[in-house]
Amino acid sequence: MKLKVTETILKSSLLAWITFLISCGGNNNNGNSGNTDSNDSGIKKIKLAFVTNATADFWSYGKAGAEKAASEHDDIEIEFKMGDGTAAKQREVCDALLVRGFKGIAISPPNPTGQQQMINDWAKKSQIITVDSDAPESDRLFYLGTNNVEAGRQAGELLKEALPNGGKVMAFVGVGDQANAVERYQGLKEAVAGTNIEILDLRTDEANIGKARRNAEDTLTKYPDLAGMVGLWAYNAPACLKAVKDKGVAGKVKIIAFDEEVETLKAIDTGEIHGTVVQQPYEFGYQAIKALRSIIIDNKTPQDLEIPDTKQKFIATKMIRKGEGAAYLKKCQEWKKGG
Repeated sequence: MKLKVTETILKSSLLAWITFLISCGGNNNNGNSGNTDSNDSGIKKIKLAFVTNATADFWSYGKAGAEKAASEHDDIEIEFKMGDGTAAKQREVCDALLVRGFKGIAISPPNPTGQQQMINDWAKKSQIITVDSDAPESDRLFYLGTNNVEAGRQAGELLKEALPNGGKVMAFVGVGDQANAVERYQGLKEAVAGTNIEILDLRTDEANIGKARRNAEDTLTKYPDLAGMVGLWAYNAPACLKAVKDKGVAGKVKIIAFDEEVETLKAIDTGEIHGTVVQQPYEFGYQAIKALRSIIIDNKTPQDLEIPDTKQKFIATKMIRKGEGAAYLKKCQEWKKGG
């Protein structure tokens, strides 16, 4: 009886020892098996995100830039989320990210004024910067993106080239009270002031591409003497182009675009669109993620990152005209590949 008890104790001890060995050294992941928040060295990764105002091919370049920045560091992981043009969607996305522990978020707010309190609440839980569209009265750290008033002026310069004798012009955009829309429209009007170009109005479509085309069609019907159309968001000019083709006035009604939609760049070289003002969305994504990482992990301040006292860091825009579309399209394709 005593022998059986001893054997039982020995077996129990051996089982416990094997269990201990397995728990301590039975895997090759340094205790991080199944932990997607850690890299191969067992370092906890910081979660960062980029949330756009709307869904557009323009933002695919921003995503490529953000992913390139993330690939240069093994202590961060990123998520890139596209909105639907509404503040409600952005609230849903950002609230979910914060619940999941994201420490830094770059956002392009579709309604900066209406989202001020929303952004302030997020800023209490995470490092927030604005990109492409600013909310200067909020508690965001700083803005990274285009000087949209100056970009609007560049669109105005292209319009003056296209319409040297002037004429009636309609402008189009997704959300009229978004900061980049307001500022681009302001710059456009400043550039053509004192000329024979008459800016009739600004038509909005709530980031609905179908509605954007209907707006263009309705404008051509209402103003048969229309001379020009200016699309202030990426998809607006392609929508205008489809409308003028359907109406049989392609080439007669001059179109000015924003951004680097594939259709826009091709139409510039064929002469169907006079020109476009391009931003650098790849740099938006790249610099935003690099900045958030520096602030959160390296304890850098905006001043350390050479952010001006205005809390706005501008990334230059340029004008693309006929003969330059193909070369710029090639550059865009390189961006998507992370180049």
